[in-house]
Amino acid sequence: MLIGYARVSTQEQNAGPQIAALKAAGCELIFQETATGGRWERPELHRLLGQLRKGDVVVVWKLDRLSRSLKDVLALMEKIQKAEAGFQSLTEAIETTSPAGRMMMQMVGAFAEFERAMLRERTCNGLNAARKEGRVGGRRPKLKAHQEKEIQHLVASGQKTAADAARLFNVHPSTVSRLLARHQVIAEGLEP
Repeated sequence: MLIGYARVSTQEQNAGPQIAALKAAGCELIFQETATGGRWERPELHRLLGQLRKGDVVVVWKLDRLSRSLKDVLALMEKIQKAEAGFQSLTEAIETTSPAGRMMMQMVGAFAEFERAMLRERTCNGLNAARKEGRVGGRRPKLKAHQEKEIQHLVASGQKTAADAARLFNVHPSTVSRLLARHQVIAEGLEP
C-alpha cells in the first residue's frame, strides 16, 4: 500500500498541493498535520509509522516534509526499513527499494541539512550585526521607563495592587509581576 504523509509548518500554509500530488501518485491513505519539520513530536507521522506493514511504501511530496534534520530522516528511514517498508519522495525522485535509491536519499538529506544550517548561520550573523549597530530584536517593551517607575511607586506605596496597575496601564498582570520581581531583585542587590 502507498501511504502518503503531508506536512505544513503553520496554519497559514496550505497542504492542498501536497495532498493532490500524493493522490496522483496513488496513495490510498494520507496522513496530514501541521508541525514544524524540526520537531520530533508529530503524532500523525508516528501514527503512520505505527501501522506500517511489510511491503508498504511511505510517500512524501518532498523530503523536507518528512524532516529537516538528516539525523531524523535517517532515524525515520531506519524505522521504515525495520517495518520492511519502502520510502519515496516525489519531488526528488528518491525511492529506497534499491541500494542506489538509498544512497541518493542520504545525499539529498545531507544537502537539506546543509541548507538549513546555512540559513541558521546567516540568521545568526544578521542578528549579531544588528546588535553591533545597536538594534535589538524581539518585541518592543509594553511599558516605557516612566510608566514602569510609576507602577513601582503605586504598588510600593499601596495606592494600587499589581492587578489594578495592570488594568490601569492596559497590560497583562504577568507583565506587572515580572516588572515588580525584577525591581525587587535590583533593590535587594543594592541593600547593604
